[in-house]
Amino acid sequence: MTIKEQQDSIIDEFSLFNDWTEKYEYIIQLGKELPLIDEQYKTDDHLIRGCQSKVWLHAELKDGKVYFTADSDALITKGLVSMMVRVLSEQPPKAIAEAPIYFIDEIGLKSHLSMTRSNGLLSMLKQMKMYSVAFQQQVTG
Repeated sequence: MTIKEQQDSIIDEFSLFNDWTEKYEYIIQLGKELPLIDEQYKTDDHLIRGCQSKVWLHAELKDGKVYFTADSDALITKGLVSMMVRVLSEQPPKAIAEAPIYFIDEIGLKSHLSMTRSNGLLSMLKQMKMYSVAFQQQVTG
């Protein structure tokens, strides 16, 4: 699936819920389903700066695509990072670097997060895009 298709899929899933209690429960469930990051990457070098809770993010380039793994010590945050991984993982670096991320606004998430969580989400996105730019330079030489 493309980045756009992944985002549209998340928007469709969230449209099934009537209130934010259900949406938060779904976000927590997504976090529980996140494939765990390898313990060797749970280091300060892989921490996302600007997050209220601890979020570790690892990226690697395989066969011209970026693969992300992540974890967090907070349930909601783990769910948020799982959605970011779902949208951006297994995509070419150029597509990640150039992709507009709109699902956060579309599902109303931005207005339901605390300022620190919202900033943390932006920090995650920024780090993922920075990885993709670095990998794009490796691919293009």
